[in-house]
Amino acid sequence: MFAPDAFTGAARGFEFADPYAAALLAAGLTLLIAVVALSQQRERAFSAAVLYLLIGAGISIALQAGGEELLDPLQDHDVIERAAEFAVIVVLFSVGIRLDRPLGWRSWGSTIRLIALVMPLTIAGIAAFASLAMGLSLGAAIVLGAVLAPTDPVLAGEVQVGPPGDEDEPEPHFALTSEAGLNDGLAFPFVFLGLFIASGEGDWALEWIVADVIWAVGVGVAIGLAAGWGLGALTAWLRERRLLLSEYDGWLAVAAVLVIYGTTELAGAYGFLAAFAGGLAFRRRERHHASHGRVHEGAEIVEKLSELALVLLFGSTVTIAGLQEPGLAGWLLVPALLLVIRPGVVLLSFARSRLSLAERAFVGWFGIRGIGSFYYAAVAIGAGVLSPDDAAVVYWTVLVCAGVSITLHGITATPLTRALARTDPGSP
Repeated sequence: MFAPDAFTGAARGFEFADPYAAALLAAGLTLLIAVVALSQQRERAFSAAVLYLLIGAGISIALQAGGEELLDPLQDHDVIERAAEFAVIVVLFSVGIRLDRPLGWRSWGSTIRLIALVMPLTIAGIAAFASLAMGLSLGAAIVLGAVLAPTDPVLAGEVQVGPPGDEDEPEPHFALTSEAGLNDGLAFPFVFLGLFIASGEGDWALEWIVADVIWAVGVGVAIGLAAGWGLGALTAWLRERRLLLSEYDGWLAVAAVLVIYGTTELAGAYGFLAAFAGGLAFRRRERHHASHGRVHEGAEIVEKLSELALVLLFGSTVTIAGLQEPGLAGWLLVPALLLVIRPGVVLLSFARSRLSLAERAFVGWFGIRGIGSFYYAAVAIGAGVLSPDDAAVVYWTVLVCAGVSITLHGITATPLTRALARTDPGSP
């Protein structure tokens, strides 16, 4: 028999508490809170992501109280991987568009220090702690180090440089922006190194060096630069012939990064590196074109929506049992990483740099962990070579570190940025 309520929002007779309607109500209220939070975060000492995390945890509590199943991060790792992947690649392209500084060893010296020294030293420090204090196997410890070492491009926007055309690029903010753009791709070889060791396979060293380091890094950067430049030329050609209207420029970031990322992944290279390199090349193809601001605005909208969705998603996976997985040692990794390892290796690596002590402390503190770390954790779990216990410890340690980072770094971003501006007139 035909049932109208099976096809429409209305139901026959009295029917209340429809789960779908409740979900729509919750989504609308959450989006409203997000819009208000984003409007206020520049004036107040908090980050919108902190509110998203709290709402996500509230969703988790509500679902558990109602007997609903939660997303299992160990079984549903592919959902986390794909969701985080999309958010990160769009932001990486956006980061590339924002950077106006000419390419060169001297002008990118801070970036080189952060990538060549700070990241591997941070990986080593985390891996040593995870192996000695947390009892993880060597392979899992290296994976955890590689997962937690990169700074997050999605959640670090408050301490990065401004949009395209903003010529004010103070060194600490440029360093954090360019680091976030590059280290999300360059962490991949270390993740695979840990997975190779965890798998117990022999004769993997040559394959790792050739395939996962030389080929994947080199080809990823090359495709990103070539594709970004080519897409910049194509959009310029389309504009000249009035085949592309300016009101649709905001969609170009998403279209361009999907083309770049898909092409690079088909070639077996690192799409994250390609996304960032593509943004750099796209910007330099027509550097002063007004459209870049509109392209960046489109990417920023996707970035904010992705941040909201993913932080809510991660927060909603929180359970009491999960928070107990890292153990006391895993929880102690949080202050060790945020207060000792990251700041310590930054101070060491910038010992002879032009950055002042206040600027080094700023860069050392804002090693923000977040969505990129969840992506790598999901990839490592999906590889299937970590033991179930190690996989659980890796994921929940990442969640704990990211949760504390989102909270502390979100609260301190605005006041510390203002404090740095007072101590250094060159800062925004």
